[in-house]
Amino acid sequence: MDKRFRKQYEELIEFFESKGYTVHNAHKREKWGKAFMTPEECTKIDFEEIRSCDYFVAFPGSPPSPGTHIEIGWASAFGKHILLLLEHGQDYAFLIRGLHAVADVTFIWFREPVDYYRELEVLLPDQTQMRRGQTGG
Repeated sequence: MDKRFRKQYEELIEFFESKGYTVHNAHKREKWGKAFMTPEECTKIDFEEIRSCDYFVAFPGSPPSPGTHIEIGWASAFGKHILLLLEHGQDYAFLIRGLHAVADVTFIWFREPVDYYRELEVLLPDQTQMRRGQTGG
């Protein structure tokens, strides 16, 4: 994986984890390309993780990432809250751009990562704060 994209993913994972979310990411699980699973293993794990998630967040890719597009389809079919991070100036598949017509999708357009972090701060509750409130502390 390109170092720039790996850094982008690592920082996004860290952002969610700092908010109390458990993050399932195939790139991280497979050691950033150093420990690939079999197609059957990764497909089953990804499918089950998407089935059990509260939010599905993805960069659909331009050019499109076939695996990510399959995962977006699963998230849509499972009725998940989908947050798609779309870079200004890039072209995205018609089915990505029209997905909001059939699924719970929020498009977050960005030029720089700070743009999507700003939006995510507003859209997603901080799980660590919610847990503290539930425990009275």
